[in-house]
Amino acid sequence: MSWQNALACWIVRRRLRPETAKPEISVERARAYTSKRVWTPKVPRGWRLTPRYEPGDAPLRGEWLEADPPQQTTILYLHGGGYYFCSPRSHRTIVFALATRARARVFSLDYRLAPEHRFPAALDDAVAAYRQLRADGVPAQSLVVAGDSAGGGLALATLLALRDAGDALPACGLLFSPWTDLASTGASIRTNDGRDPMFFGASLGRAARLYLGDADATNPYASPLYGRFDGLPPLLIQVGDTEVLLDDSTRIAEKARAAGVAVDFGIWPKVPHGFQLCAPFMPEANRALEHAARFIQRTTAPSPVHRLPETSSV
Repeated sequence: MSWQNALACWIVRRRLRPETAKPEISVERARAYTSKRVWTPKVPRGWRLTPRYEPGDAPLRGEWLEADPPQQTTILYLHGGGYYFCSPRSHRTIVFALATRARARVFSLDYRLAPEHRFPAALDDAVAAYRQLRADGVPAQSLVVAGDSAGGGLALATLLALRDAGDALPACGLLFSPWTDLASTGASIRTNDGRDPMFFGASLGRAARLYLGDADATNPYASPLYGRFDGLPPLLIQVGDTEVLLDDSTRIAEKARAAGVAVDFGIWPKVPHGFQLCAPFMPEANRALEHAARFIQRTTAPSPVHRLPETSSV
């Protein structure tokens, strides 16, 4: 465990975890905290950041990170934040790091947030963004759908929705500590309660209600754990062993493999939720993103090899 990882765990345990013990979620407080505290990294040298936030920019409302010459691979990135806060700006560290390592251009989607826009608004926005990229001429085999936390669950739900609608699927999906079970049935909600530096397990149910409203928590487009996984592209899943969301990843990996999906699954010891956001500060985050970049390059190659490693602890 690096000292940078230890420091990150100490910070989130001290500053963020107490908020998750409160009986009610303050959406305004969460959004204000993120907007004030977020560290915005410099745009990597040789790359350009293009914000697109005008009303007419939808369905591709968000931020492009691109370099010259044009990259062959395009990543559609879906940020985390419990479906009710955070933004492409708050997740630039992970987007910048992933883009430069994979040599891929990234579109970070500014999907609509709850409670103003409940399920399925975020899913509708993600599907529409993917289809617009395809309409703009991006081949499915060079597309990647990725996300962290709620965005990781949204990325998987997007794959399910696209498959069910008959769309051409992307080359792969990247799921960083994905929130895939809004019904909170995983055992790690209890067994890692107290070990997780960022969350108390009970906070997940409160966040789920904000997003779902009256919708069924087991709807597979909200909680992809309850969906069918046959026909999905290769998946990369990374999660920390102390996370309350650990079982949201382990069960996905098991179900996907049982359905014949190639899965690259890594369990990282003693890292905070969404630790990839700590790049380039944290060595563990850098290693995780370098591994993810190699996965992207392998699966988007003209003749990708889908023989991927089994579950491993890092």
